[in-house]
Amino acid sequence: MNVVPVIDIRHGVVVRAVAGDRANYQPIASPLFEGCAPRAAVAGLMALHPFPVIYLADLDGIEGRGGNLELVGDLAALHPSVRLWVDSGARQLEQVKALLAIDGVMAVVGSETGLRVDEMGDLGDAFADRVILSLDFRRDGFVGEAALLADASCWPQRVIAMTLARVGLNQGPDLPVLADVVARHGRGEVYAAGGVRHAKDLRALSAMGVAGALVGSALHSKTITADDL
Repeated sequence: MNVVPVIDIRHGVVVRAVAGDRANYQPIASPLFEGCAPRAAVAGLMALHPFPVIYLADLDGIEGRGGNLELVGDLAALHPSVRLWVDSGARQLEQVKALLAIDGVMAVVGSETGLRVDEMGDLGDAFADRVILSLDFRRDGFVGEAALLADASCWPQRVIAMTLARVGLNQGPDLPVLADVVARHGRGEVYAAGGVRHAKDLRALSAMGVAGALVGSALHSKTITADDL
């Protein structure tokens, strides 16, 4: 089970994600680091555990205000042992290419952008295993083109099942959605995102065939500890 810590950046600072309600995200307060600067957040997480991967949600890019590519580049240079999975709202070839020009970065493309099956196919052909698909869900179901969810043949090797409505709410992962995605992705890697609370959840996900989990609140609340990791 690969645990991937999550950092959400909005207006240049790290914020606490709750239920996907991005407009109301507040600057984070964490016992793992002082303040809410992205550099301090990465350093604090790496002091907790030598994570090989960190997920970075660039909410400025996702919300259309222009991304934080320079900051991403700085973080990648400061932590060359870490692979950064970055969702900046990119979906077109040139946008993804700009992101992947940064050493140590993999691009996450989200279904919530309206990504089409043919676009996902083009990205997979162009960038192979450096692109990750995020299948995004809210309370009322899948967010994006229905054909993208239905056609697993266009999915890349790594897929995130992102249940935004469970983020930061201590409700547990969305097991039915995860079971469906795992079953249809075959030998591909599925990562759970949203609702992971503790080591028991991690064990349950592993037993389902989930390859890893994106975790935020459980690290800051210390319900997942260094010993668990």
